[in-house]
Amino acid sequence: MTHPFRLDGRIALITGGSSGIGEATARAFTRAGAAVIIMSIEPARAQAVAGELANSRVILCDITDEAAVAEAFRGIGRLDILVNNAGIGLVGNVEETSLGDFQRLFRVNVEGMFLVTRAALPLIKASHGSIINIGSVAGMIGVRRRFAYCATKGAVIALTKQLAVDYPAEFRVNCICPGTIDTPFVEGFLEKYHKHEKDKVRQELKQRQPVGRLGRPEEVAALALYLASEESAFMNGAALPIDGGWSAA
Repeated sequence: MTHPFRLDGRIALITGGSSGIGEATARAFTRAGAAVIIMSIEPARAQAVAGELANSRVILCDITDEAAVAEAFRGIGRLDILVNNAGIGLVGNVEETSLGDFQRLFRVNVEGMFLVTRAALPLIKASHGSIINIGSVAGMIGVRRRFAYCATKGAVIALTKQLAVDYPAEFRVNCICPGTIDTPFVEGFLEKYHKHEKDKVRQELKQRQPVGRLGRPEEVAALALYLASEESAFMNGAALPIDGGWSAA
């Protein structure tokens, strides 16, 4: 019997791979036999994670910098899997959102994904590989006071589907849409916006998922592993919620 969901001999690049969902995905891919490239702007954290993973290395790169992305990919000879995970968030409705903040979110969450995907495309086409974009349930439904964030994650889903239409036979591309996941991203949100009521707001975040808890990074990583593996060969252009039932409620 063959073991399912193996990535032996494959090379994967994960943006934002030094923490949260990205780190969990790097660990899951490594256990499945892949060599992992962690692309990050956090040198200490990225090196710490890579130091625990066999056949891994770090590329420090600001994905919003076109020249830096091009330079990073000059050092990559082959690539089978790309995970566009890096992203930032913002709280605010349309009236509370400045133009600068709106542009900053698009620069990271959308333009950064575009620059990395475009740079990776010759390698991914050559390997007939898999691209996995980390979107959000916020790209599928409206979330209160997440105007800019919802807009960027909706764009991630749309770009995923468009790539699948343009390159249906060259590679596969799918999008994972998590609900609220227990990561440093969420802790940063609580520290910035709810410093004096963290426990209260954390409980509210749990309750907006019908299952009554936050998701775990490892659960999202397991879905990414499936999408990277041969077992998902017929899946292309999909946007998959993993949100504890939030988008169904």
